[in-house]
Amino acid sequence: MRGSLFFCVAWMAACGPALADDFATHLSPAPVTDGTRAATTGEGRAEARLDGDRLTVSGSFQGLASNAIAAELRSGNGIGVPGDKLFDITATPGRDGALSGAVTLSRAHLTQLRRGHIYVPVDSQSAPNGNLQGWLLPPHPFAGEDVPVEGHGFLPQLDVPQR
Repeated sequence: MRGSLFFCVAWMAACGPALADDFATHLSPAPVTDGTRAATTGEGRAEARLDGDRLTVSGSFQGLASNAIAAELRSGNGIGVPGDKLFDITATPGRDGALSGAVTLSRAHLTQLRRGHIYVPVDSQSAPNGNLQGWLLPPHPFAGEDVPVEGHGFLPQLDVPQR
């Protein structure tokens, strides 16, 4: 009996998707129109840690075409779908800088976060509607351009729990 209980617990840990407490994203240029393409440059990373209903976000960015003016947490209806502002977080002014913030999430926000529907945009003077953005997802490898990845890599539509 004791061995079968151990086997069940081990099987659930290995096979069942756990609801992650850690999230990460690569911040990439996100031009709103072709006219803003030249103004949306740079890259960055953001990490988030969920402790109960408290989400703490930190990260960095570099290479913006103009100074950062704001950062936020937003929620879209799906991964890659823009949406409404949820919370302001802090972005240091400059073309290179840091972002940070801590917010308390509602039950609906927690569900959105776990489904990969919350993202981080960083606004700049020349791109005030989002210079960089990235969706907070469970930690996963970020392969560079033209870098082969074994297996299917990380596909949010398959690898993010939809509960």
